[in-house]
Amino acid sequence: MKVWIDADWPAPPGVRALTTTRYGLGVSAAPFDTFNLGLRSGDEIEAALENRRQLEVALGLPSAPRWLKQVHGVDVVIEPDFDEPEADAAVTSETGKVLAILTADCLPVVFAARDGSEIAAAHAGWPGLSTGMLEATLAAMRAPAAQLQAWIGPAAGPQRYEIGDEVRERFMAHDKRAAMAFVATRPGHWWVDMFAIARMRMADAGIDPQHIHGGGVCTISDSLRFFSHRRDQRTGRMATLVWMSP
Repeated sequence: MKVWIDADWPAPPGVRALTTTRYGLGVSAAPFDTFNLGLRSGDEIEAALENRRQLEVALGLPSAPRWLKQVHGVDVVIEPDFDEPEADAAVTSETGKVLAILTADCLPVVFAARDGSEIAAAHAGWPGLSTGMLEATLAAMRAPAAQLQAWIGPAAGPQRYEIGDEVRERFMAHDKRAAMAFVATRPGHWWVDMFAIARMRMADAGIDPQHIHGGGVCTISDSLRFFSHRRDQRTGRMATLVWMSP
């Protein structure tokens, strides 16, 4: 099985982005088998750290990833170091600096200036997506949104991710057009298409829709490749990485 999935976008010069899968490398035991990269998911810390070491070697990364302490918020760190700041997105214009986001159903979204001069990575579950995580990331970048492109990695898909009325109401309160992303399932519950909402939010923020890529690979429905918190509850985390080659 392939260890990672490369971003399906026309990569700017020197930019690479990808999302890892759950197998192919790693030493973690079930239910974190085998390539869990999260340190706070319940896995043995030593195993997760070894998995991170294997990731760096397998990809030949130019530096160790700058991991974040993700909290489902809207904070963005500029030029992250190795202190694992509490934030859900990071931005850099430095070559060789690897940005990293952990997910197991939430949206991983990477951004890049189309001239290859700046990148960002954002973690957006429904709390962050509804409160402006993607917009906050774009606002933190130096390049204007019209000069950016985006890739949405694997996340909970629209035919498997069910939410309640309270979640739908939060999105609808922001923009009534979000109604197109919900399909009723049973009383008080809905399938939600987070990919569609993310595309709409990014387009409204100024990214040309033709430069928004990805969005369509479901973590819940593909247990062979992906961890899924919604499906399994106790599970590992994939990493989405983006960097500019030195």
